[in-house]
Amino acid sequence: MAAPPVPGPAMATRSKSSHRWLQEHFSDPYVKKAQADGMRSRAAYKLEELVERDRLLKPGMTVVDLGAAPGGWSQWVRQALGDGGRVVALDILEMPPLAGVEFIHGDFREDEVLARLESVLDGAAVDLVLSDMAPNKSGVNAVDQPRAMYLAELAMDFADRHLKPGGDFLIKLFHGTGFDDYVRELRRRYAKVVVRKPAASRQRSPEVYALAQGKLARMK
Repeated sequence: MAAPPVPGPAMATRSKSSHRWLQEHFSDPYVKKAQADGMRSRAAYKLEELVERDRLLKPGMTVVDLGAAPGGWSQWVRQALGDGGRVVALDILEMPPLAGVEFIHGDFREDEVLARLESVLDGAAVDLVLSDMAPNKSGVNAVDQPRAMYLAELAMDFADRHLKPGGDFLIKLFHGTGFDDYVRELRRRYAKVVVRKPAASRQRSPEVYALAQGKLARMK
């Protein structure tokens, strides 16, 4: 049996970092609010601010939630839509069932999984595409940023093919290489594009949300 590792500077740094994260997490007002409201994650309040500011949801809409687990966004959308409409969620991680949400478990990067999503939609036009997808972080920006942008490109391509004209697309992005080019591509496809950082998004996080409204019938 191998001897346990001798604690060193790197291990001590990770331990301190983990302790700080836990302290921040459990003192976070949005974490406390999510627990009190019975929401699956604090991310629901990011979506709530973004959606309500621009009145993105309307009765009877079909909404696709990419990168849905643990389900905070899908849960909030389902509640906001009431009994009508449709919510289809997808994630590489398992997600406990949510009443009124159709969940597909799989990797969005795989053609077979995308085909399953398209099969579930069965040709129905989508009114709103949400993407909170992010890769597992390695901590190396030169690796993480290209992975994040690749997922963003796949989400844009999905919206190109399935979002109805006039529909909206909301996606999480990270500032870095490829960000400006991506936003320019959104502007070719949608009537209005804004980049926002909701109050529930931690200030030290590089994440922002691009909201593209009014899908054009033809790209500019």
